[in-house]
Amino acid sequence: MIAPLVGLKHRVYVWGSCILLQAFMSASPSTKTTRDWGHYLSNLVIVGLIRLALLLPYGMRVRLMGTVVQRVIGPLAGYRRRALDNLELIWPDMPLAQRKKIAVQCLNNVGRTFIENYSSDDFPGRMATNQLTGEGVPALEAAIAQGKPIILVSGHYGNYEATRAALVARGLKIGGLYRDMKNPYFNAHYVKTMEAFGGPVFPQGRRGTAGFVRHLKEGGQLVLLFDQHVFNAPLFDFLGQPANTAISAAELALRYDALLIPFYGIRQPDGLSFETVLEAPVLPSDAMTMTKALSDSLAERIKADPAQWFWVHRRWRPQD
Repeated sequence: MIAPLVGLKHRVYVWGSCILLQAFMSASPSTKTTRDWGHYLSNLVIVGLIRLALLLPYGMRVRLMGTVVQRVIGPLAGYRRRALDNLELIWPDMPLAQRKKIAVQCLNNVGRTFIENYSSDDFPGRMATNQLTGEGVPALEAAIAQGKPIILVSGHYGNYEATRAALVARGLKIGGLYRDMKNPYFNAHYVKTMEAFGGPVFPQGRRGTAGFVRHLKEGGQLVLLFDQHVFNAPLFDFLGQPANTAISAAELALRYDALLIPFYGIRQPDGLSFETVLEAPVLPSDAMTMTKALSDSLAERIKADPAQWFWVHRRWRPQD
């Protein structure tokens, strides 16, 4: 699950869909020896699944992985139940049949997103010619011409990497700060996959954060996702419920005079193509006001098409 978190320690951008990975990794034994073997074996399962999928034609592999997560991994890992619980919290009056339909479609999208983000030989090329739409496009172009830093912000909606890939194909070098996976075997190829999409990536820690900030100060572009629970972060209304929300994207934008643009990769009815949208930039004011604008933007997208969002996150937590 991808997310930037409050504070230097947690300003992280995790590329790819870790939701699927956690289904395999969360049950590793506690002792070091058995944990190492658990990491090794779970990585074999994950890599085997990825490699088998990548042997298939692109459309077939994306549809297959969507079905596998929807029907097998999602229910077994408890993600279907979590999605239904979240949907009931937000829309208790919605008919159960409709909530179940959204949960199923959500899991299918998670699976498709995972294998798309591992299809580094296919997915970026498919997105390279995608038209960028929205009020943020001319603002982005003007900022690039001026050498002004840009922060692109999104949530786990559709496939966020679709828009990033379309931007990278136009010459942008979009950076991110990543957190090492607990499984060292998986982490080795996980980092290579992030790098394959283009743009610098920086490891969590003092050195990585310094590179991340330097890239921004030099007029670079960064992508951050903000729609996961962050302990001790400020509360914002999100779809009618209080949710702890990272304000780091807005803080960085203010600190380095960066353009702050909400963006979305919206999956289309064919399940394979995307609308790549850059919304109007969020006007600079203060971090709370700017983050509220980002949160409201994502909420409107979810209301318009609930199945596109990753309802499998623990987005809302009980408040003390």
